[in-house]
Amino acid sequence: MTALPRQPGLRPPVPAPLSDPGPASAGLLERESALELLAAEAARAVDGSGRLVLFRAPTGTGRSALLEAAADLGTKRGMRVLRAHASAESSGIPLSLVAQLLDAPHDFDDSQDDDHETPHHLHHPSRLWQLLCEIAAGSPLLLAVDDAHLADQESLRWLTEGARRLTGMPVLMVVTERGQYDITPPAPGLAYALPPGVVRMHAVAPLSRAAAEELVRGALGPDTSDTWVDGCVRAGAGNPLLLRALLDDLRAVFPHGNGPEPELPENCAELYSGSFVAAVAWWLRSAGEESIVVARALAELEESAGYFEGGEDEVEPGHGFPGTPGPRPGPAVHGDPGPGHGLGLGDDFGDFLSELTRTDPERVGGWVTAMIRLGLLRRSPGSGVPRFAHPLLRGAVLDGWPRSHRHALHLRAAELRRQRGDGVEAVAGHLLRTTPGGTERVAEALLDAASDASRAGRTGAAARYLRRALDEPMPRERRAAVLTELGELEFATLRTGGIPRLAEALRLQERPRDRVLAAVNLGNALANRGKPHAALDVMRDLGSLDGEPVLARTAQTASAFFSDHDPEIRRAVYTRLRERAERSPEWISPALRALLIRYEATAGLVSAESAMRQIRRLLTAPEDPLLVPYLLGAAAAVAQWADAPEDAERVIRTGLTEHWLSPLHPVHRSLLNARVDTAAARGHFRWVLEETAGRPGATGGSPRTGASNFLAHRVIALVECGRSAEAEQLVAGVNVDEEALGSWEQNRFLYARGVLRASVGDPAGALDDFRECGRRQTGRDVQSPVVTPWRSAAAECHLLLGETPEALALAEEESRYAAVWDTPRVRGRALRVLGTATGGRRGLALTAEAVGLLRGTSLDIELVPALIAHGVQLTAAGQPRSARPLLREAATAAERLGAVRLSGRAEVALRASGARRGNTTLTGRGSLTAGELRIATLASDGRTNAEISALLHLARRTVETHLTSTYRKLGIRRRGDLPAALNSAADEPM
Repeated sequence: MTALPRQPGLRPPVPAPLSDPGPASAGLLERESALELLAAEAARAVDGSGRLVLFRAPTGTGRSALLEAAADLGTKRGMRVLRAHASAESSGIPLSLVAQLLDAPHDFDDSQDDDHETPHHLHHPSRLWQLLCEIAAGSPLLLAVDDAHLADQESLRWLTEGARRLTGMPVLMVVTERGQYDITPPAPGLAYALPPGVVRMHAVAPLSRAAAEELVRGALGPDTSDTWVDGCVRAGAGNPLLLRALLDDLRAVFPHGNGPEPELPENCAELYSGSFVAAVAWWLRSAGEESIVVARALAELEESAGYFEGGEDEVEPGHGFPGTPGPRPGPAVHGDPGPGHGLGLGDDFGDFLSELTRTDPERVGGWVTAMIRLGLLRRSPGSGVPRFAHPLLRGAVLDGWPRSHRHALHLRAAELRRQRGDGVEAVAGHLLRTTPGGTERVAEALLDAASDASRAGRTGAAARYLRRALDEPMPRERRAAVLTELGELEFATLRTGGIPRLAEALRLQERPRDRVLAAVNLGNALANRGKPHAALDVMRDLGSLDGEPVLARTAQTASAFFSDHDPEIRRAVYTRLRERAERSPEWISPALRALLIRYEATAGLVSAESAMRQIRRLLTAPEDPLLVPYLLGAAAAVAQWADAPEDAERVIRTGLTEHWLSPLHPVHRSLLNARVDTAAARGHFRWVLEETAGRPGATGGSPRTGASNFLAHRVIALVECGRSAEAEQLVAGVNVDEEALGSWEQNRFLYARGVLRASVGDPAGALDDFRECGRRQTGRDVQSPVVTPWRSAAAECHLLLGETPEALALAEEESRYAAVWDTPRVRGRALRVLGTATGGRRGLALTAEAVGLLRGTSLDIELVPALIAHGVQLTAAGQPRSARPLLREAATAAERLGAVRLSGRAEVALRASGARRGNTTLTGRGSLTAGELRIATLASDGRTNAEISALLHLARRTVETHLTSTYRKLGIRRRGDLPAALNSAADEPM
């Protein structure tokens, strides 16, 4: 007898058969205990004592496969097999499952056995039971019923009652029933009211990892990599239905054996045949609507967390869902963040998820536990929150879910977070995933989150909040402010430099002051992106500001700063400015006057003494707050050039701390450059390397060439520290256009590259860089060596190439300009090179003069090469005894600075003088300089750094620097160890 035809659309899609049929393909791996149970009960039924065998299992774990195995077993034992399959569509028809099972004929007539009060229809339970008994009388019988949980209630009662009567009958009833924890509580199962003696219930578990791996390698081949096997096992979650569907998709997309094994997909879109997605959809539908809602909510939250962590910085732990512990201790198992990260889920995640989906929290907690046991979910490392076992699972759960529903979920989540008192970033994290066009409250929440993120240094997150906030309605002035803030964040991170945002902000401004400030921001962004002409056009488009003298001066001063990016513009701007200073000196503010002094210093028209005298006077003069930063920027540069590092550092500190400057302000970059210039002039190479770490390709770097002042200083510091290979890697990707003169920062980079080339034995290449640097500086009216001493560097290259006349000409020219500025640094350097180029007794006198100028200053980085040059000349003049103390002093100072290159040159010169120095590191009391010993002695007596600074008339930072060097040489780590170290008799000077 055959079963009724199966209704279409009621079963999950059947994947394509595996290439190697067997137990794995039949879905019967690890089902030995179930098969043994079937064999025993079948034998018992054949002997005349039947029973009900009930297989309960989650969706997709092979209930139907076991039922087919039971039918095959019954056939082999001579049993007649009747099959039926319950369906949701027929669940409303009374006894439809039993009628399908017994295949009752439509003309069956039982009227002769019924009285007139008994219904006369074929589905009457007693008549159907009579029909079953008649069939069983002919031969042992096996009843195979699939998916009993979908059957109509009358059929379930019939099956339950029939199970009670099977004792003594040659009938084995094998029934499958879905047994899975869902959000909606299920109805009592078939065995709920049956005594244990009439039913044998067997729970079917998911496949173990070993069995799942066997299934994967059986389908994809024994040589499949462990990475692929692990990914497939996790994505299949030990569920034969899901695992086989995934394997079918993978074999269709990546035919085995065609080239190297690719990466396992993590996006369901790559599995275009769709068997896996269809299988997951079937699994979801079987779980019920409430379970679907919870599963999708969990998947969306997890994907949102991944969205945050995919950015340039993460949302700080604690700004997401409550209870989030600290940062993730390590990478996720499969490289995918759990929902407890990014959005910050924590210990109370279950309560939040139930509230979000409006479901019973107890059922949600049970469902999560059950899904973890089944392998579909896992706990996140650290936070312990649930997440899907693989991105493919998560993607399949979300597949086909409308975006509008996702947005609605996040909108509700944001409101719940706000009500719970969570942080503003926790709320904003959900608002990022909602549809724009909400209310002003949405915009305010996003802006508050952006402020928090900015204060914490998470600029990437702040930018995302601001971009999303701009999609919401807000007043015109507020929108302009938000655009400016976003433009500031994009200024240093995007190729556009924030220019579109800043241009829109300028368009929205109406008041003159706001328009000028917005124009300065936009102009600075344009100038730093290699568009100085456009920057000047923006300032000119402001129109006449005659009625606003402060604003007019602000625009003029900012234009002067922008002109530094182009030589022609710079010459034109300063020509007009100087003419106006002569014509209307009262119009020139202290800030503009400081800029003129800065220009004259670079042009070689003023001495350092005169420039600093004027700058100090200007710093005490009254100035409008809008113009004070420009005054400080110019003053810092002049002070640094004038060998007044304490003045420069004080001005820089004032500008960066007391006058808060946005990175969009042109002076912000100027002050940062002055700070690194000052440190480099003092030979603080380690500090320079720390300060410039990560900066060469970002702040200050031209997007067109990659050159910047920060990069130049980093290259030189690496060279001086003996790390030329690293410096070569940095300069390799920089392209400076040789036809255009470009920004002064490009000139500085050319000089740094020349230093690098000279250090690696390429004087010809270095000479080309130095000369190109000089050509560009001359085109900018920059003649003084205060900016870049290219002439001295080029002269040294000429000497290495044996071109003494050319070297002498450049050295003499440098010396003339150095005499105008007249500071120890530029004069000492120029005299050193001129003396080396001149040679003889005159050259010896010049290098001796250079040493005398530089000794006693804090310019050891210039004193060391002067000592080496003078020592080499003394050795050449037959005075090695006189040379050795100088060369030892040079070696000591170079070692203290960490200047490996100069230390090496001093060692070579010492050996040439006949000294036997060796490579022993200078340590102990004898290695201390006079200044270090004096400061260390005072510190050991209990004096503070401030007291030592006042007593010796030194900057406090100088005292700190000397003490740091002293600690290193003495091998101590704290101030309290100084007395013992200084009094020790064990240390001997080298």
